[in-house]
Amino acid sequence: TPAAIATSMRKPLKLLPNCLLLYRHTRPYTPTAANPVPAASAVLRDLDLLDAGELAPTPRVYHSFITACAQSKNLEDARKIHAHLASSRFAGDAFLDNSLIHLYCKCGSVLEARKVFDEMRRKDMVSWTSLIAGFAQNDMPAEAIGLLPGMLKGRFKPNGFTFASLLKAASAYADSGIGRQIHALAVKCGWHEDVYVGSALLDMYARCGKMDMATAVFDKLDSKNGVSWNALISGFARKGDGETALMAFAEMLRSGFEATHFTYSSVFSSIARLGALEQGKWVHAHVIKSRQKLTAFVGNTLLDMYAKSGSMIDARKVFDRVDNKDLVTWNTMLTAFAQYGLGKEAVSHFEEMRKSGVYLNQITFLCILTACSHGGLVKEGKRYFEMMKEYDLEPEIDHYVTVVALLGRAGLLNYALVFIFKMPMEPTAAVWGALLAACRMHRNAKVGQFAADHVFELDPDDTGPPVLLYNIYASTGQWDAAARVRRMMKTTGVKKEPACSWVELENSVHMFVANDDTHPRAEEIYKTWGEISKKIRKEGYVPDMDYVLLRVDDQEREANLQYHSEKLALAFALIEMPAGATIRIMKNIRICGDCHSAFKYISKAFGREVVVRDTNRFHHFSNGSCSCGDYW
Repeated sequence: TPAAIATSMRKPLKLLPNCLLLYRHTRPYTPTAANPVPAASAVLRDLDLLDAGELAPTPRVYHSFITACAQSKNLEDARKIHAHLASSRFAGDAFLDNSLIHLYCKCGSVLEARKVFDEMRRKDMVSWTSLIAGFAQNDMPAEAIGLLPGMLKGRFKPNGFTFASLLKAASAYADSGIGRQIHALAVKCGWHEDVYVGSALLDMYARCGKMDMATAVFDKLDSKNGVSWNALISGFARKGDGETALMAFAEMLRSGFEATHFTYSSVFSSIARLGALEQGKWVHAHVIKSRQKLTAFVGNTLLDMYAKSGSMIDARKVFDRVDNKDLVTWNTMLTAFAQYGLGKEAVSHFEEMRKSGVYLNQITFLCILTACSHGGLVKEGKRYFEMMKEYDLEPEIDHYVTVVALLGRAGLLNYALVFIFKMPMEPTAAVWGALLAACRMHRNAKVGQFAADHVFELDPDDTGPPVLLYNIYASTGQWDAAARVRRMMKTTGVKKEPACSWVELENSVHMFVANDDTHPRAEEIYKTWGEISKKIRKEGYVPDMDYVLLRVDDQEREANLQYHSEKLALAFALIEMPAGATIRIMKNIRICGDCHSAFKYISKAFGREVVVRDTNRFHHFSNGSCSCGDYW
């Protein structure tokens, strides 16, 4: 060993360079547990050996220094190695300059890499590709693409690595057509059928939201690999096309490819949007069978999937089992508590986060403020809003929106107004919209009109505020004012979004709208709801006709309430699902107040747990009560 040689000779030898080179720099670049990568400080100590003449300078020695430093990503060490190389006889060596470009890019200093590139006397293909890749990997897409004309002018033909980096950069320009131009160049250079370039093409089109082109590229690949399948699945997931993402995942498995944590993350994200619990459980079972460790990367999306699919118990189990929980894990669980209206549990979770020492960011505070808003915890919400200063976090507009909602929901409309007027920034339409929604809850037409006027001015294209204002006037019996708003809506072309609800049964989704008679079993569903209605009336249910915002008599009002979409979905689920099974219903707008009341009685009378996911939150009905505590 080098140590044995030095000991036996009692002084350093000129023969040591080869031994040192092999011992310190050649072996480490196949790292193992027994043979780890050397620290950059060891490399710098060897620079001192070069200066002392105890280590012979060669390109291989300098390259080994650069490689070790690139793995540690220490910019200061990189600069020292560069300075030492610049003063040596190997300054200007193309191979070593290319290595320096790669080193600076790895250390995140692409501008210094560009300087090395510009000072090179002779650039080659590796020089151009290394710098393009460096810009692309450091989120500087314009600079990466800007190098291409000079590269072509220098008569260098892009290779597969070049195209992969250029396509990564092009994904930042969805509507510019740059990606198509690079695609055309890849075809011209004969690289479009390469599996790696093809996967990069597919990923580029998917990130640009052009899934038709992404699918076309995928279909033309002669040999597909795990990267291409993952790019396709994640593209559908980002696009919000969960059903197609699931079908692509199933096809990937049938084709013999193994799913990775990237695959599972995309699939769970898709299922979370769909709220398809049974599908989610199937994919989770596949994760367990694959014996992959439940890392935070997959665990976070799995947790989110269970929470958004209406299974808070499973979400909590996943949280407890995730190894090495990160900030996203904690925030996702906090969001789940907020969505279910579990304010006290959210506060307890937040305090646990603080004690654990995990870093709190602005999303964390937004989550806890939302939980306080949904749970009516005004005192706690105010305290957490002020606490942001303790963490050197500046509240953003979303935090102000949530505090307005917190005060407004609690009926503190005047306090909410004062809070808005004292904001250090100009209130946005979202701020005034939060106040308008609170006015709808508390039927305050005066403040509601004031808030609505600001929303109309700031965001005239939003169709929600006019509907809210109409509902405020209608619920307070101000029919003339309601008619005025209705005329304004008709003039501006505003239409209320039709309410619809759906329920998943045996991998099939059944959708309903109010007074729906299109379902094949409509007659049976209506009959069942009639029986349900009779039973819960005996338990004390009384239709709340305040939620019929039409100027009609009481008999018509009651009839209008009976066949809301969520009630029809629930009746169908009771027909089809086995006794005791939890019923999960999705709705595209907020649940109706009368349906909320009816579902509480149904959960008790029929001994069923019912989970409703609307656009705003979850309602978990059990034994005659709701998780929201009727504060919604």
